[in-house]
Amino acid sequence: MDPVSASDVIQQVRSHLHRTWQQDSPPSASITFLGLESLDVLLFAPGSDGVAHLATVGCSRHPMADPSDMVTDSQRGPRAELVLSLRRMDEAVRDVWRTLATFAASPAVEGIVLVPDALLDAGEPLWPGAPFTAVLLSVDSGVPDLVLPEPYDPVTFLAAVPVTGTEAAWVRLRGAEALREAWTEAGIDVTDPRRSAASLRPPT
Repeated sequence: MDPVSASDVIQQVRSHLHRTWQQDSPPSASITFLGLESLDVLLFAPGSDGVAHLATVGCSRHPMADPSDMVTDSQRGPRAELVLSLRRMDEAVRDVWRTLATFAASPAVEGIVLVPDALLDAGEPLWPGAPFTAVLLSVDSGVPDLVLPEPYDPVTFLAAVPVTGTEAAWVRLRGAEALREAWTEAGIDVTDPRRSAASLRPPT
């Protein structure tokens, strides 16, 4: 079969996101990192649940690869995009798109492979005034995988959940699932940009 070009993959990703949230022309922003192709972030307006979504388009152009691999495959390998979902996404919060784009560029820039439970640390607030400095990746983005023709791996859409510095430290100490359990026990809505940090018990 004919190979699928990088531009074909990106067009399919864009169309897939449009179908998922039933919005054909969402606002978008674009950024180009030195030596890389441009990366877009689309803003999908809130649905009936009041949650808006920022989704990257561009990370999945090429399969992700561990920089220690001696040989890379231009077709096979995991592909991913990031989705950040928040309520009450005001103008200040929307500035998070730049940070999200930076995270999405990390496979190409730093050789990071984006996988569920990975912790991506910005080292600064995700947006001006935010209590969050990192995101925790999960499969619960609400966007199904985009299946590509064989031998290409599907594109996975990973939720990027904002976490505070304390929560990020907890993930490093106890693991991602322990933090999710703490959120559930406390009834925390992780889509609330003004939520408080989880009350984390010290390990016993």
